[in-house]
Parts: sequence; C-alpha cells; structure tokens
Amino acid sequence: MSDGDLISEVYAGCFRRLVVQLYAVTGDLSEAQEAVQEAFTRALAAPRRFAGLENPEAWLRRVAVNVARSRHRRRRVLDGLLRRIGPPPVVADTAPEHLALLAALRQLPDGQRHALALHYLVDLPVDEVAHALGVSAGTVKSRLARGRQALALLLTDSDATDTTSTGRVDVRS
Repeated sequence: MSDGDLISEVYAGCFRRLVVQLYAVTGDLSEAQEAVQEAFTRALAAPRRFAGLENPEAWLRRVAVNVARSRHRRRRVLDGLLRRIGPPPVVADTAPEHLALLAALRQLPDGQRHALALHYLVDLPVDEVAHALGVSAGTVKSRLARGRQALALLLTDSDATDTTSTGRVDVRS
C-alpha cells in the first residue's frame, strides 16, 4: 500500500471520529473540522513519516488538538488587543449614493473592481495597485479607465447599459 493510499484510508476511517472528538474540545464544529483538516495536511506533507507511525489516528488527534489550542491562544491574544484599542470604527455608509456605488461596483468585472477599489478607495498609486494585483501599470490604467466608464454608465442611466448574461457591463466594445 502506498503512503497516499494509507492516508486516504485513515482519512476515510477516522475523519468524522476526529471531528467529533475535537468538537467536544473546541465547542465549535467548523473549528474542529479545520483543526482536523490541518492535521491531515501535515500528514500529507510528510507521508513517509506518517506511514511509519504506530498509531496514525492518535498522532492526528494530538496534532489537531495542538492546532486548536494554538488557534485558541492566538484568538485570545487578538481579542485582548482589540479590547484595548476600543470598538471598531463604524465603516458602513448607508447613504443612497454610497449604496448605489457599491451596487455598481459589484457589477463590474473583478479586475476593474479591484483596480478601482485599490486606487480610489484605498488611495494606492497606480504602481502599487499593479504590484498588489500582479499586473503591469498599463493594465491597471486600462482597467481604471474602463471601470470609470462602466461606472458612469451604471450610475447615470441603468437602461442604457449593455449587460452580459452575468449582469456585468461590457465596456470592451
């Protein structure tokens, strides 16, 4: 039996049992599932070592419990820091113009939406937007121009827009 087959067999045989055990420890089903998944990920990272274990399920349980404990400690530290700095600022703007802008942005293709958000809402220069998105500055400039054009159409007259079947505005034509 190959190492990968062994891991698959152990996964099929004990994943649910491990999740139930971790759920009892954490009290949070999604946290338990993530901790067990992380344990299996670590097993996949060193399959030969995992195959040599006398009791793979016990090893997975120990790793999953340690992962859950570490995450709990980090979350507790973060909660303490957040309490010290006070409540988060209110960010949501419910003005009709703001809601219309957000709705229009959601209709744009991802590239245009990301470029517009980073440039105009986060105030990043074009070069930093390009770096963040992993594209050239010219591509960012093109996306900004097309995005502005599409937003102008969406925000002034929604009946005059040419939308695709996904509801996104096609500004390439």
